[in-house]
Amino acid sequence: MKTLSLPLLLFAAVLPASADIQWAGVNLSGAEFGQNALPGTYNSTYTYPTTAEVDYYHGKGMNFIRLPFRWERWQHTNSAALDTTELSRAQAVIAYATKNGMTVLLDPHNFQRYYPYPRASYETATNGLVGTTVPNTDFSNFWWRVASIYKTNPLVIFGLNNEPANMSTDQLATSENAAIAGIRAAGAGNTIFVPGNAYTGAWTWNMNYYGTANSVAMLRIVDPSNNMVFEAHQYLDSDGSGTTTNIADIQAGPTRLQPFTDWLRANHRKGFLGEFAVANNTIGGTNLGGPTLSNMLSYVSANSDVWLGWAWWGGGPWWGSGYMFAIDPLNLGQPSQSDQPVMGVLKHFLPLPTPMLSLVNGTKLQLVPPKGFVYRVQSRPDLAVGQWTDSGASFAGTGASTNISLPVGPGQAVFYRVKIAHAQ
Repeated sequence: MKTLSLPLLLFAAVLPASADIQWAGVNLSGAEFGQNALPGTYNSTYTYPTTAEVDYYHGKGMNFIRLPFRWERWQHTNSAALDTTELSRAQAVIAYATKNGMTVLLDPHNFQRYYPYPRASYETATNGLVGTTVPNTDFSNFWWRVASIYKTNPLVIFGLNNEPANMSTDQLATSENAAIAGIRAAGAGNTIFVPGNAYTGAWTWNMNYYGTANSVAMLRIVDPSNNMVFEAHQYLDSDGSGTTTNIADIQAGPTRLQPFTDWLRANHRKGFLGEFAVANNTIGGTNLGGPTLSNMLSYVSANSDVWLGWAWWGGGPWWGSGYMFAIDPLNLGQPSQSDQPVMGVLKHFLPLPTPMLSLVNGTKLQLVPPKGFVYRVQSRPDLAVGQWTDSGASFAGTGASTNISLPVGPGQAVFYRVKIAHAQ
């Protein structure tokens, strides 16, 4: 609870009784599309999210965007200068989101590869693999260049690569350390997200599929700034691939996240759930999707000492409403706009904001209430006696400065608080 003491008045903002996650949001796809046409043609083989999408998720109360893109589009040749035209396209989204207070995770969606051939097997190709045919110095150079641009924006996070797979875990750790060194050499103190091997699955964190388990190799990751988070992904279908609509078990989320959670806590590390999903047609009625999803997010919130948050897969302008994991609303920006079923579940797990309170002319309470939440001012004359009563009606957050008149008589001492809840 934060308090502000003033003559005759005491203001108190009511916060959640327990710790809460820091980030909650969505993957916004588009710039990673067209992997078989690299670097591709803008708005033909790939695109970027729109400001309308950013507005929608920000308006729902989300504060985080994971932005997938292809490394080859930002840097056409290893260790060369970054493409300024492509950067400007990305920057339009990044600047708009961070200006509105959202955190943006930059995600080279490359599976730890650069221009693999054949491109149809870019998740498994040996050609183009970082640490072999693509030297670690090239990987470090890319991140040094990106970090040099975004080091002044603390709301930008550097995600080293999406879902490294089918490679030596020891080789992965070496390349990730090289990238981290490049970022810090650029003078960037931004948070870095580090993925593990084997598609960075939480439930396989202890498995030695590729010579060394993530739980062993990732302990060798070194960040001189000590500002890194380990990113895990976890889908809930029977094989954890996220390719089917089936749900393995209503408790699949907590069960599959447990090995990673235990590792984080035992080794004093922090984690983030970068991808997860259930199909929209499994949500509602007697279907298992809603309860299974709620169980997973309840688990993440209950373990917020090591879990910093989550990002749903997936949003973005080109998935279309028929995509089983779609979260973009139907008819975005139109009068007929309507939420996807999953939003009805996710909104209850967004972290509550903590707006600062101030007094204006001794008669008004001033705050900037973020969108996506409902606020109610309450008062009482004595904290020891009586109960809180409403001081006016509830109101929705607008993201703009709001003044609320307070019923205070001359010489009166009154306690105030603001209750915050998720919008229905």
